[in-house]
Amino acid sequence: MITAQDIRGMYAIIATPAKAGADRLDAMDTVDVDETVRLVEALIRDGVCGLIALGTTGECATLSEADFRTFVDCVLKTVRRRVPTFIGATALGGHDTVRRLRFVSEQGADGTLLGLPMWQPLSQAMAVDFYAGISELLPDLGIMVYANARAFRFNFPVDFWKAVSRAAPTVMSAKCSRADGLADMIDATHGRIHFLPSDMVAHQFHAIAPQTTTACWATAAGMNPLPSVELMRAITTGDTAAARDWVEAIGWANAPIMPLVAQPEVFAQYNIQVEKTRINEAGYSRCGPVRPPYQHFPEEYAAYSRDAGQRWATLCGAWEPGRGFTQRPWAAARTQ
Repeated sequence: MITAQDIRGMYAIIATPAKAGADRLDAMDTVDVDETVRLVEALIRDGVCGLIALGTTGECATLSEADFRTFVDCVLKTVRRRVPTFIGATALGGHDTVRRLRFVSEQGADGTLLGLPMWQPLSQAMAVDFYAGISELLPDLGIMVYANARAFRFNFPVDFWKAVSRAAPTVMSAKCSRADGLADMIDATHGRIHFLPSDMVAHQFHAIAPQTTTACWATAAGMNPLPSVELMRAITTGDTAAARDWVEAIGWANAPIMPLVAQPEVFAQYNIQVEKTRINEAGYSRCGPVRPPYQHFPEEYAAYSRDAGQRWATLCGAWEPGRGFTQRPWAAARTQ
């Protein structure tokens, strides 16, 4: 089974590419298989160390079971075990979750990005028991806890991490977005679970816990993984000057959508739309339309997202292997 120590570098969180018309309620066969193959190959070629599929941006909650299986089969056959791959399988209830996870395991995934069942909020005892049960049923599949408090209506407190690290031995990592309480969570799990930050806060996690911050994740990888790959490389090699440059550059590229991110309720309502809009705008991959019922998106927010996608593409174009940055648009913006 994959362990926390195996998780290193930058993990790309990918969208599930959708065909035209996938935003219709009666759409069937919505997965763009050709684009999925092209995207996976491009990401591996461009230096990602692992893949995470079927999270929020991957529209795990809105895929039909047939589309879920089509996409999982395509991703894993394309990866061919070249990089560790985690497949999301979160569902409304435990039975559907296990059915999905068995398929994911049979197809050869290394692990799963797994949130809590998504209808009735769980108590801590329920949440721990859920992960413990999955761990017992699928002992060879690593579990990356999807620690999204707003999506799953559960706060993932320190006591939960202490309990789940004892009860569920296959829980080996967690996808996180904030460094709050990080040191306490690491102490509670004795470092056995690695808490993976996004590229936007990887430097903050590393400053608190360099031994366990061995990797980060990025939904931005769908726009081109270069900035996130280089940031994580700079952080883990101790190149503080390069890390500082990339933190500032990524912050500049993400600035247009930060007013949305800063409003948790708004961002939760439009998370998928923000990500797929900026990915489509950047031009590295084509993730297609948003599947229902989340296809509605206010034009003001869409404009922010398109701006962010354009900035990311500009950032990638400003960097050359062996030369570094040929221009620094974020520095020019700072002086204006």
